[in-house]
Amino acid sequence: MSNSKSQPMSHSKLKKLIVLGLFAAIAFVATALLRIPMISFLKYDPKDIIIIIGGFIYGPAASMAIIVTVSVVEFFTISDTGLWGLLMNIISSASIVLPAVLIYRKDRSLRGAIIGLGFGCVLNVLSMLLWNYIFTPFYMGQPREAVAAMLLPVFLPFNLFKSTINVLLTFLLYKPVSKALVGSHLLDKTVTTNRTGRFKLVPFIAGLMLLIVVLVTILYSILA
Repeated sequence: MSNSKSQPMSHSKLKKLIVLGLFAAIAFVATALLRIPMISFLKYDPKDIIIIIGGFIYGPAASMAIIVTVSVVEFFTISDTGLWGLLMNIISSASIVLPAVLIYRKDRSLRGAIIGLGFGCVLNVLSMLLWNYIFTPFYMGQPREAVAAMLLPVFLPFNLFKSTINVLLTFLLYKPVSKALVGSHLLDKTVTTNRTGRFKLVPFIAGLMLLIVVLVTILYSILA
């Protein structure tokens, strides 16, 4: 009796590990091969699309595992920004991935996906202005004043473009990818359709809006 119960559970965990490993591998390859130079030293890469899709399927803990794994592998292979770049990679991906995944996890609907991706995009753009102001001088080797002068003409349009493209492509690709995984028997259909209970959307959005207001206030005080 105990063996029959534990075997399906272990098989399910094995499939989850396989899918998460697949997502991490694809995210790294996307980073290594599809980086596009944009403004100044900044480069666009589509890894957050893969990470959000993985998070939509398996939740925030899984998405953070992918973020950290890919960032660490990138640090040891293709990155030239050192530990500060590693930290910025983790923060950048987490700021867009976690809001989207947390909202969608509680409201697995078109509305939940749109709201989650929208808040992820906004939070990423605002938070990266702050974190670039704090951390970029360390790995660029430039005065903070020079970095501050780049916030609006360089970092703002870059992060807005990157986040917008990533959330739009995630919105378009999530269903086809999840259906392909179900069709290949790597993913159970119930994983993508199961609802996790009631979601108090208004308090959650209010909390995120408060966080955004705080970030805007901090940025205004920096730039004023």
